[in-house]
Amino acid sequence: MATGSPADKSPSRGKRADAQRNRQTVLTAAAEVFVTSGVDAPIRQIAARAGVGMATIYRHFPTRADLVTAVYRHQIEACAEAGPSLLASAGSPFDALRQWIDLFVDFLVTKHGLADALHSDNDRFAALHAYFLDRLQPVCAQLLDAAVEAGDIKPGTQPYELMRGIGNLCIGRDNDPHYDPRRLIALLLQGLQRPHAH
Repeated sequence: MATGSPADKSPSRGKRADAQRNRQTVLTAAAEVFVTSGVDAPIRQIAARAGVGMATIYRHFPTRADLVTAVYRHQIEACAEAGPSLLASAGSPFDALRQWIDLFVDFLVTKHGLADALHSDNDRFAALHAYFLDRLQPVCAQLLDAAVEAGDIKPGTQPYELMRGIGNLCIGRDNDPHYDPRRLIALLLQGLQRPHAH
């Protein structure tokens, strides 16, 4: 019995790694398909893009809502992780804040159907909305604090009100080609800057 156990462990570890890789491949493919075709895109389209069978998708994500939620969480994580790395690499904290807001806007306006999920009454999406705020508010706060400390922006802006305001400016962008929320968001950021900041 005991002699067989180490040998038994490694194949299952290999299987787990494969399963994890498959899951990531499916999430990436689903995110890309959702952008072009919306969250109601056929599952077979996602399977074809991921290069896996439909059974693989259903094994990881039994329902479409499971898949949408997982893609959404994946995007939230990417947005959250970008904050500290931008702070480390950007020329100034204000540049980091501007670049992060650009990602945040991408997230809101190019992930078709995902932003709508945030406003859905479905309990699953209510939990997602809470997760969205829990993960992204502290990142936004960190960027705002660093920009205030550097003297780039005036103090007093709350992370929630900034995120909420940007979210509100993004509403309706998909069905109005004459409206570009980025122009107004750039004005909003200009308004935050201290007059001497460049």
